[in-house]
Amino acid sequence: MRSGGVTVVTTGQGEGDRDPGGAAPAADPPGVLLRTWALAIGALALARLLAQVEPSGLLRGNLAGVAALLFVWLPERRLRARDEPWAAYGAPFLGGASRADWSGVARGAGFGLLACLAIFPPFLAGFWLFAEALPRLPAGLAALLAPYVGAPAPAFRLPDGLPLLAAVQLLVVALPEELFYRGWMQTSWARAAPGRGVVLLGARLGAGFLLTQLLFAAGHLTTLQPWRLATFFPGLVFGWLRERTGGLAAPVTAHALSNLFIATLERSFYG
Repeated sequence: MRSGGVTVVTTGQGEGDRDPGGAAPAADPPGVLLRTWALAIGALALARLLAQVEPSGLLRGNLAGVAALLFVWLPERRLRARDEPWAAYGAPFLGGASRADWSGVARGAGFGLLACLAIFPPFLAGFWLFAEALPRLPAGLAALLAPYVGAPAPAFRLPDGLPLLAAVQLLVVALPEELFYRGWMQTSWARAAPGRGVVLLGARLGAGFLLTQLLFAAGHLTTLQPWRLATFFPGLVFGWLRERTGGLAAPVTAHALSNLFIATLERSFYG
């Protein structure tokens, strides 16, 4: 059914989502998804609290690694219980990838790069306008909207330690988060209700698509800063890329590049 340029899908899963016998693949039910998310975010919040009192600073300096471990290990347990590979969740590069798989990964990464090239210029314009307007807002409101203080001083600057930062953003931040949210969670939710979804700009957005991105944003509140909820909006892009390309290479690429772009904007506008 088509309405307003959006096609509402009322059929079942596509051929690529079924096993050779024609049966829909198993899926973790929504309750399991929510409990696993709560466990991951609760453990990360506890780690952040302990980092404030742990005297050596070792935990504080490795919170990103703790998050990465949780986001990979918890869904990995679910996949192992059903003897499923990560390839079934958009990540063939995590084991047994063929040459064709790697070609698909390369194409997905290229698609993610092209998406960033399209999105970043208007985002830069919006960020610039926002940075100029922020000091004119009441201090309390400004603190809710962004972590920036004072007037911006635009001048192009790259973040310090860019090569290491890029590696961390790709391997420790973007990859684990995409495996958890757009890989395991978004795929499982869509499988649990195969008859629901919409097709938007060539991507079938199944059941639980919006809720996945809401949980992605809420998970950033382990540090209680309301502006972190804005991660919902790039989450929509990452989720769309996952469905549009059929894999995680595109959202992983876009996620890492987006974080690097934000770091560059912050360095360039606020020193």
